[in-house]
Amino acid sequence: MNFDLSDEQRLLQETIRSFLARECPPAHLRAVFEGEGHDPSLWKGMVELGLGGLHLGEEWGGAGLELADLALAAEVLGHGGAPGPFLGHALAGLAIELAGSREQREAWLPRLVSGEALATVALGEPGGLWQPEEWALEVGERLTGTKTNVPYAALADLLVVGLAGGRLALVERGAQGMALAPIEGVDRARRLDAVVFQGTPCELLPEAAGAAARVRDAGLVLLAADALGAGSRLVEMTVEYAKTREQFGVTIGHFQALKHQLANMALEIEPARALVWYAAHAFDHLPEEAARSAALAKAHVGERAMQVARDAVECHGGIGFTWECDVQLWFKRCMFDRAFLGLPSTHRERAARLAGW
Repeated sequence: MNFDLSDEQRLLQETIRSFLARECPPAHLRAVFEGEGHDPSLWKGMVELGLGGLHLGEEWGGAGLELADLALAAEVLGHGGAPGPFLGHALAGLAIELAGSREQREAWLPRLVSGEALATVALGEPGGLWQPEEWALEVGERLTGTKTNVPYAALADLLVVGLAGGRLALVERGAQGMALAPIEGVDRARRLDAVVFQGTPCELLPEAAGAAARVRDAGLVLLAADALGAGSRLVEMTVEYAKTREQFGVTIGHFQALKHQLANMALEIEPARALVWYAAHAFDHLPEEAARSAALAKAHVGERAMQVARDAVECHGGIGFTWECDVQLWFKRCMFDRAFLGLPSTHRERAARLAGW
């Protein structure tokens, strides 16, 4: 068997990588990071590349590819530090395709693929409750309760909301009784909002049985892929810094202790690639292993990328702790990926339960 990427997958990654190098260099990323956390023209370009519906069926205008392909895109976006609503938009589209009625899919999926509409997912609840079995927002024609850490809720035309019992519902932009409040998240390149529902009308997705867990698992894989990309970028940045920063008349890359630390950083992040790829493959082809593989990928890669981020700061010395150093952009991205949809401890426990331990 060939466990490497296909030519088409390599081309996909290279196309996204070239686009980000041209449209979102570090100086532009910093401007978005320090601004509103969103660049409409950048998102428009990403949609034109097909990222609005890479994983959605061709009948809706999507590319009809698998989660593995979407994860490869997420890896490159993490490597480039790309701001924008990719994660929430992708998961919302998946939720509608998995659980929506024919009418709901026809109404929304073509618009999500084309970028005419922006969607997101409202899954987390106060107290760090991310998992479908933990959701407490009651099912009904109207919603009353709070969802927190919702990506780009203030800009979204549609929210896919997680409800008690693992149900899912649609809430449209400007719905009665819905109030939004921005959250000061650590990664300013990915905006978050709290959403309060007070008798807000909603539309249930009728085929929700098991769909919420599938959406959660896809999110775990995409976060792991993003963290893999971000961690890899931090290794590259630190190696380049070691080649240029001089101390005692030589570049610091000459020092044996730093060489060891750089090698350890690479060994932390590179072996995790197989874990991400396997989890993405399992999502579509190994249903009995998909949930556990996604949980392990999220827990492990999130932790390893965070350790690489800490090491990158140390290797950069005093400047690594400053706002002016670009390391902080990817450091905070790793922090987001580690925490969103549940901390590593949560998913290690889930993986153990799924394995029957």
